Amino acid sequence: MKASIVIATAGTLLVSGIAQAVEVQVLASNAIKAAYLELVPEFEKSSGHKVTTTWSGTLDIKKRLAAGETYDLLIMAAPELDEFIKQGKIAAGSRTDLVKSGVGIAVKAGAAKPDISSADSIKAALLTAKSIGYSQGPSGAYLVNLFQKMGIADAIKDKVKVSVVGQPVGNMVASGEAEIGFQQVSELLPVKGIEFLGPLPASIQQVTTFSAGQFAAAKETAAAKALAAFLAAPAATAVKKKHGLEPG
Repeated sequence: MKASIVIATAGTLLVSGIAQAVEVQVLASNAIKAAYLELVPEFEKSSGHKVTTTWSGTLDIKKRLAAGETYDLLIMAAPELDEFIKQGKIAAGSRTDLVKSGVGIAVKAGAAKPDISSADSIKAALLTAKSIGYSQGPSGAYLVNLFQKMGIADAIKDKVKVSVVGQPVGNMVASGEAEIGFQQVSELLPVKGIEFLGPLPASIQQVTTFSAGQFAAAKETAAAKALAAFLAAPAATAVKKKHGLEPG
């Protein structure tokens, strides 16, 4: 009798859970893509919700929100997310830090490996490189300032290649368009045809926190909150590290 009650109750809860399953619309930065794509199916399986994700770069995300696009959850670099919170587009108090990502360096597979052990050696590599690639995202913005601080901005300006929005710098490196490329470590690792040399030295490294925030106009706030919590949970740490990210 008790077993029948347990089974019946479980069946009722299951049906109830399915009835409440929703579709969570996410707008996300490419920096977390590899780890995210591995983690989200587990969330969908455990929650019953469906997650639909639009991938984009920082500049395009800004354009989308300026045009009035709205989703349930936004995932991007924390400083930019905070700006949207100030603007009222992302709900105050909803920021959840997910991962931290440093800037990495890569060359084409089989190419000579420059010394990247110090700021001075990287400066030398940049001055001798025929072409240099970086993105329009947080890492690119940081590198522009770094090159100025190094005093080499003018010397290398004619050989700088900036990637197309949404396209990894690694593609330019793999094709030979850029002899050396810089981007978030997590965005370089999945690219075929390149050799990841390592992160920038600690003395000139820039670590960016990527966070999630609920849209003020979100339709599925509860599910969005659950997804953010799932991605931030300690259980996701191993997957994040495998893809070049650290817990937020």
